[in-house]
Amino acid sequence: MIICIGEVLAADALREITGLLDQAGFVEGRSTAGWAAREVKHNLQLSTKAPQHARATAIARGAIDNNATFKSASLPRALTPLLFSRSETGMGYGAHVDNAMMGDPPVRTDLAFTLFLSAPEQYEGGALVIDDAGGEQEFKLPAGAMVLYPATTLHRVEEVTRGRRDVAVGWVQSLVRDPRGREMLFDLDRTRRALFERDGKSAEFDTLQKTYSNLLRMLAET
Repeated sequence: MIICIGEVLAADALREITGLLDQAGFVEGRSTAGWAAREVKHNLQLSTKAPQHARATAIARGAIDNNATFKSASLPRALTPLLFSRSETGMGYGAHVDNAMMGDPPVRTDLAFTLFLSAPEQYEGGALVIDDAGGEQEFKLPAGAMVLYPATTLHRVEEVTRGRRDVAVGWVQSLVRDPRGREMLFDLDRTRRALFERDGKSAEFDTLQKTYSNLLRMLAET
């Protein structure tokens, strides 16, 4: 399941993050790639030791953690620290699959997300290309929007041919490891919320609420 989530970052939050990144020095991005992905990773990233990193992370994580669609789709148990990545003209990231475990303590990477910080008109190329069962899909979203996708997929970032592409990326360990279970729970959650918004509390809503809760009990790993 691949989900695009619009307006994760409000305009003021986006302006503050981009302002921080404009002030910051970026370093070679290969240092955080696995031994195979390192061969095809050609981008820059904000050092976690840079003074701007903590503030940019706090703003972005606050928005992500409070986004109802993100929480419903991912059912997060743990997130990795955010990486702020920059691709300048001539840079990209070839086909790779993400490491199964990241961080210390280790986080199992069930899902990955890219939060776009540059507007599409600010750069050419630079699309995120995800290869799933339906074939390749390209994503180049508005600034402030996010794509959430299985970390199990092969994916790449096309070469930037003009301008600069800034994004924040991260990985999620879900309470529900099985992607089929996550999708069913996401569908149930959207349906119960829509039903409640339309009709308020009803017998039908109570049945959906019970089914959602019991399915989550059955599938969740804590």
